[in-house]
Amino acid sequence: MTKRKRMVLVFGVLVLGAAIALGAYFWLRPVGVSSTLTLYGNVDIREVDAAFNDTGRVAKLLVQEGDVVHKGELIALMDDKRFSDELDAANAQAAQQKQVLVALQAGSRPEQIAQAKARMDALEVVYKNDKANYERYATLAPTGAATLQKRDDAQAAFLNAEQNYMAAKQAYELAVKGPRAEDIAAAQASYDGAVANAKLAQQKLDDTKLYAPVDGIIESRVQEPGDMVSPATPIYTIARTDPLWVRAYVPESELGRIKLGMAADITTDSYPDKVYPGWVGYLSPTAEFTPKNVETPDLRAQLVYQLRVYTCASENELRLGMPATVKIDLTQQQKDQQVNRGANECGGGDATGN
Repeated sequence: MTKRKRMVLVFGVLVLGAAIALGAYFWLRPVGVSSTLTLYGNVDIREVDAAFNDTGRVAKLLVQEGDVVHKGELIALMDDKRFSDELDAANAQAAQQKQVLVALQAGSRPEQIAQAKARMDALEVVYKNDKANYERYATLAPTGAATLQKRDDAQAAFLNAEQNYMAAKQAYELAVKGPRAEDIAAAQASYDGAVANAKLAQQKLDDTKLYAPVDGIIESRVQEPGDMVSPATPIYTIARTDPLWVRAYVPESELGRIKLGMAADITTDSYPDKVYPGWVGYLSPTAEFTPKNVETPDLRAQLVYQLRVYTCASENELRLGMPATVKIDLTQQQKDQQVNRGANECGGGDATGN
């Protein structure tokens, strides 16, 4: 073997030994704990089903899929003819009961009192005259100056006139006193009931208008004009734009390093150069098996904890189900005010997004 070949052989052995030593160093050295936790999940939102509060036929739908709506915005109409007629009837009944109540509260009119008094006075004259006739015949009959028949006729006329006078007197006294308190109370109750029925009819008419219950985006238009619907029939499904979060899963080994309120960065494949600021708003108190759509088959049997990273700076770019990457700096200082970080950034609300 020549000198040159021996040198090449020695050099090769040295290189091989160095490579083996370097590989052993990197293989056997202690692995440091990463300061950043990277999680993979999907964008999640809450959905609201908007429905009429009564049964009827859809008359008009005012928004379409993809439209942005705000809480209180009119989005659909129901045929209101039946409810409008019910309201008219209820208002008429309330008006009638009100007039009855007003009449009783006002009492007897002066003309009624005067009429009752005039009748009483007239019957009093008849009563006194018939009484005098009866007393005269009652005196003459025993002496034979008048027949017993005359006396009996005079007595009957007197008793009849007395009854008529007493009735007229009581009618006059009632006219002066006016209606009884019990009658007024009964009329008041009837009127109150009629007013309540009118308010209920008005509410039913108002319920023929459907207003957006929350801010959001129309995700689906479930019904069409002409469909019969009920309170259990959704008209639209609205995707809420706030709160919005990324649902990810944390293994038990990393759970102790995450605290509520910690800041997080969210990225997506759709906007790879854009980072959405967020915060940890929810950590599940119970473990579950890793969802099949998140991890590889060999990790599906592991127990993990659901985590939600909320954000309010999505600019309508984060969509339901979109894959997202979450990075959390585990070296950040945990402060009490960080729990409300989300509420401050979003202009109020709950850091948990509830």
